[in-house]
Amino acid sequence: MSELIYKITFLSDWHCGSGLTSGSDIDALVIKDENDLPFVPGKTIKGLLKEAAYILGEFSEDKKNKEDWNIFRKHIFGLQTTKLQDDNQSEPGACFFSNAVLSDTLKNKIIESIDLKSTLYRKIASTQIDKNGIAEEKSLRKIEVVIPLELYGQITNIDEKYFDKMIMCLAYIKQLGSNRNRGLGRCIISKWEGK
Repeated sequence: MSELIYKITFLSDWHCGSGLTSGSDIDALVIKDENDLPFVPGKTIKGLLKEAAYILGEFSEDKKNKEDWNIFRKHIFGLQTTKLQDDNQSEPGACFFSNAVLSDTLKNKIIESIDLKSTLYRKIASTQIDKNGIAEEKSLRKIEVVIPLELYGQITNIDEKYFDKMIMCLAYIKQLGSNRNRGLGRCIISKWEGK
C-alpha cells in the first residue's frame, strides 16, 4: 500500500461552502479551519474522484477496461447501498482522503500576520435578471470566495495496482466547489513531486 500527495492549483477564485452565513452581509461563507484558513474537505475530494472514476469507466469502449474501473471504484471508494435496497451491503473503501490544506510554510506566515489572512478572501455579488433585463427584487446574493492559491492533500492506503488510475482521476478534475458554472473553482490537480 502506498500514499499519494497531490497539489490543487486554483486558477480562479473558489468557494467550498461551510453552510454558514454572516447575517445580512454574506449569504455563504467559505469553510475554514481552526486558524480561519481555507481548505477543501477530504470528502469533497473523495466525491469528485469517485465521479471521475465513474465517468472514465462508463465512457470506456473496452468491456474489460470498464470492468477494471468498476473494481477500482468499489475497492477505493467502497460500496454503498440505499435504504430502499434489501441487500444493505455497504462496504467501506480502502483509502483515506485527507483535507487539502495550505503548505505549512504559507500557513505559518499567514497565521503570524492578520493582514495576510484578510487578503485570502473576497466577496462577490450576483443577482437574478428577469426576461426584461431588470434585476429581480430581493435576489441580490453575496458569497465569500478564496483567491487562487495552492493546496496539498494526501490519499493513503492505495493499492499499487490502482496508483495510475488514481492519478488519472485527479487529472480529470478541472473544477471544484460551488458556482462552477459561473467560473469559480477552476483548477489543476496533479501528483506532487516535492520541492
